[in-house]
Amino acid sequence: MSNFSDFQLNKQLFNAISDLGFTEPTPIQQKAIPPALAGQDIMGIAQTGTGKSAAYLLPLLMKIKYHQEPGPRAVIFSPTRELAMQIKQMAIALSTYTDIKIAVIVGGTGMKQQIEEINEGIDLLIATPGRFMDIYLKGELPLKFIKTLVLDEADRIMDMGFMPQIRRILEVIPVKRQNMLFSATMSPKVIELSHEFLEFPVKIEITPQATAVETVQQILYNVPNVKTKINFLEFLLKQEGDPIIKAIIFARRKSTAENVYKFIVRKNLASARVIHGNKGQNTRINALDEFRNEDVRILVTTDVTARGIDIENVSHVINFDVPVLYEEYVHRIGRTGRALKEGKAITFCNASEKYHIEKIEELIREKIPIGQIPGEVQIEKTPDEEKQLMAREIDHQKRKEDPEFKGAFHEKKKVYPPKKPKTKRRK
Repeated sequence: MSNFSDFQLNKQLFNAISDLGFTEPTPIQQKAIPPALAGQDIMGIAQTGTGKSAAYLLPLLMKIKYHQEPGPRAVIFSPTRELAMQIKQMAIALSTYTDIKIAVIVGGTGMKQQIEEINEGIDLLIATPGRFMDIYLKGELPLKFIKTLVLDEADRIMDMGFMPQIRRILEVIPVKRQNMLFSATMSPKVIELSHEFLEFPVKIEITPQATAVETVQQILYNVPNVKTKINFLEFLLKQEGDPIIKAIIFARRKSTAENVYKFIVRKNLASARVIHGNKGQNTRINALDEFRNEDVRILVTTDVTARGIDIENVSHVINFDVPVLYEEYVHRIGRTGRALKEGKAITFCNASEKYHIEKIEELIREKIPIGQIPGEVQIEKTPDEEKQLMAREIDHQKRKEDPEFKGAFHEKKKVYPPKKPKTKRRK
């Protein structure tokens, strides 16, 4: 299938595809759309940015065709609010010439408006699993019309602990339906889920699991502590030789992301926004829109934006912390080097993070080149408290590899001398 016209889509969808400037289907679209149109279950393994959304949206919209009361006929589950909103944007663009009604229900915002939208009648529902169950349990979500169910970024859905909700959802929606599962990796958990969720699926694997994007130049710096990471970040944002035009800075924790963002703003290093789980839905959407429209140069975030978020012209990704979910490294650096453009991924690594780098290198089947910290970057002394935290983390890692390992911080039983019996004093 080298052309969209080969899929025998209706005129409305084909016109929308032309408006979007899509000239030929991507590999995942070529292989997934025909069996999806035929009603088969699909298991698709492909990296983000390969056109997965259109691979399941086009068959869905082709089946829905037009608006019909009263409840959703297809549901797409997303692990994050940001990805759900992006799927909605693509669905709206592809259904421009139809009267299909599309709604998104996600956490972080009030239910009232979402329930009102459902009650008005929708055809395609895009949801995060938690909010879906919340509204269903209120008795405000009719499920008996659902004919198709899609899990997008299934591995991330499982990593975020949504499996109890997914299993409950599978119990309450119609048994007779088409299922599609898309994931960037095929972990044992995803395989287990596919056995529960899919019936005789067509398996499609476009790229080898956890393959780093070829257009991204990776480089690793051994940075001893947080203060030095901050100094290095300041140097990178100020440098003129290899300018950072538009960058995403990833932090492991919400508090770290917030502190890095405040530092950039306080030092007036660049226009920036921050996104993490404690931010409200509108704040997160506005921050993404500003970054997408290049109103701000830097986006500081946790892994909530590591997957599925398609933003053009990101020149750099900076891993302020090394991710401990190793697949997230591939997703993080995949935010740059998109659409065959070159990008650069810079990773800061302290002593306690080297363990995770080794695991990431095993996963991506390549060594990440190591760079030398420029002389202009001031190397700070590691505070005692940070030294202890790193030492404890290294002990934990060694114990994970060898349960018999006894580190510097293993608990020792204290031996106390026997207590002397109390003698009663004579009055």
